[in-house]
Amino acid sequence: MQEFKPTEHQHVRYNPLKDEWVLVSPHRCLRPWSGQTEAAPEDQPPDPLNPLLPGATRSSGQRNPAYTSTYVFPNDFPALLERVPDPPPSEHPLFRSSAAKGTCRVMCFHPDSTMTIPLMTVDEILAVINEWVNQLQELGRKYTWVQIFENKGAIMGCSNPHPHCQIWASSYLPNEPRVKERCQKEYFIKFKRPMLLDYLKEEMIKKERVVIQNAEWVALVPYWAVWPYETMLLPINGRPQRMTDLTEEQKRSLAEIMKQLNIKYDNLFKCSFPYSMGFHGAPTGPSAAPGDSPHWLLHAIYLPPLLRSATVKKFMVGYEMLAQSQRDLTPEQAAQRLRECDDVHYKAKK
Repeated sequence: MQEFKPTEHQHVRYNPLKDEWVLVSPHRCLRPWSGQTEAAPEDQPPDPLNPLLPGATRSSGQRNPAYTSTYVFPNDFPALLERVPDPPPSEHPLFRSSAAKGTCRVMCFHPDSTMTIPLMTVDEILAVINEWVNQLQELGRKYTWVQIFENKGAIMGCSNPHPHCQIWASSYLPNEPRVKERCQKEYFIKFKRPMLLDYLKEEMIKKERVVIQNAEWVALVPYWAVWPYETMLLPINGRPQRMTDLTEEQKRSLAEIMKQLNIKYDNLFKCSFPYSMGFHGAPTGPSAAPGDSPHWLLHAIYLPPLLRSATVKKFMVGYEMLAQSQRDLTPEQAAQRLRECDDVHYKAKK
């Protein structure tokens, strides 16, 4: 009988944050690729009529101010509205509905459409983080969940290349944080410690999935990662439950590690690396208070689709949609490849 080797033999890994499993099939990395390819993305000149530019008029007729840093405005096509009628009580347990209220905002990171996080200065990224904190503080007073997220690249459905993110606040707890709330609370009740604090302690000992770290944060490929180069950012010191708990030192170090991680992402395939990313922390709302969710540890998640090159992406289809998530490259191999990427952006070398 062969000895099990995680880099050669298939196995499943458990994700305690979401109470689910992922199939890891490293032997499939040896198969030839004859599927879809796209032309390598090339830098396009910025659109002088981009509706997110300072001073531009958006489709709603609203004119942007001549902003020089971050700029937040109500989404012109929101998925959630504050004032809508509630659905009637459900008459059957199989046909349930409930009220959904909220608000959606867009936040520009920078006035320059050619800028992205790895190309921005640490101070410019810090301004983004400070505005995230402001938005969470404001919207969190009223809403149960405030989701900050960035879709980067057309492959992720981003319709505008201008550096920006979205902020959706809802009166209810969405599916992903609802599962994480349950799993982390169950772990805390059983072990009297936050799950992610214990997880971080073990990862810092093993080091095999750590990509980079600084004085306050670590970026790692989770043991249970689904996407090829998925990463998680975790705070090393203290137990911040929400972004509003971060110290000034933690915010600046977060800006530094975001820049460093995104430089490595871009350098991996010499392209502007696409992803969806966002932050998960303790739920908010009128009854929320600092320190009220000891089972939570704030964390950021990067979910990039690229697999083999700038032209080949991971497809979540078939087995992934009907059975469970599956990956080929092991998280340890992904972390090593990211670690080996240069710390200087490839565009700075041209």
